[in-house]
Amino acid sequence: MESNSQTQLRCLGLNYRTAPVAVRERFAVPRSGLVQGNAAIAALQGVQECVLLSTCNRTEIYYWTESPDLAHRNIMSYFFGGEIPSEVSSACFYDYQSESALEHLACVAAGLDSMVVGETEIFGQLKEAYRAAQEAGSTSTAANRTFQRVFSVGKKVRTETQITSGPTSLGAVAVQLAGRALGNLEGANVLVVGAGEIARSTAQSLRSRGAESIFVANRSYDRALLLAEQVGGKVIRFAEWIPYLEQIDIVIVSTAAPVYVVTADVLSAVLAARSQRSLFLIDLSVPRNVDPACAVLPGVHLYDIDDMQGIVSDTHSRRASQIEQGRGIIRDWLQENAPDILHRNAVLLT
Repeated sequence: MESNSQTQLRCLGLNYRTAPVAVRERFAVPRSGLVQGNAAIAALQGVQECVLLSTCNRTEIYYWTESPDLAHRNIMSYFFGGEIPSEVSSACFYDYQSESALEHLACVAAGLDSMVVGETEIFGQLKEAYRAAQEAGSTSTAANRTFQRVFSVGKKVRTETQITSGPTSLGAVAVQLAGRALGNLEGANVLVVGAGEIARSTAQSLRSRGAESIFVANRSYDRALLLAEQVGGKVIRFAEWIPYLEQIDIVIVSTAAPVYVVTADVLSAVLAARSQRSLFLIDLSVPRNVDPACAVLPGVHLYDIDDMQGIVSDTHSRRASQIEQGRGIIRDWLQENAPDILHRNAVLLT
């Protein structure tokens, strides 16, 4: 069968480099919504197969199509329900095709496209996104072959370079920020709200940096208890953690809640009992869980995930040679594999 030259692998998305968190949070899809999201996108006219990836730093749709313009319009309409709002610039989005899309996917898998280069979370998140797509029935031969081979090169980059040395998680970067803000984490009272992967890495980094009083709150008490046991911390029931802010120095929030769990009104009442002590809030959630209005309250220092980039830029500089080595591995892999992957996928989808 002749290959259909119009059949393409595409990647439509936005990330921490192209869009601020205020825009990214509008497109964030919770883990619980990945299966439904994949099924909905796969049902759009022009989309043949797809995998939806959504993390705190990116939302991307990898899809195969014979009608790129139609598929692109329909996916954008799916997210917006119509035209792109004026406050969201089209420049926030990128649209890679064919080999460029494959290269981007490989860099994502390898951790080279992450805010924290070499981060450990993204590989697991990408695998989870792929599993959700399989469950939704939005993948077939093309997506399956592509992702399986991309996972292999992602592992190869991590194995053959040193990009995973040093801080390799947003949690570790958040703890660095907390240490700079407070001066010394020893003796500090820290509250971690959430018990997912980022919350876990944050709590572990806190313990390694000398924080002794770590409290954990999560909607699932059992998950909070497990994390607290792992880091020698204490559990606070989710419905009771706000009053604890009277004695907390640093709060790190990382949950999947679609709304603010800390508002200016609630925080104002707590601050009255803090004797003018500073309170540091680090919100690693997307959508954000701490109302930005909290930043104007006296004694409150609020940081969101985009504020991590100042620290991360130092990491990028130190790992420049490892990043280039990783990209070299991917370039070699593309030269050997891209023609086969892209050509065979086009044939299979024709």
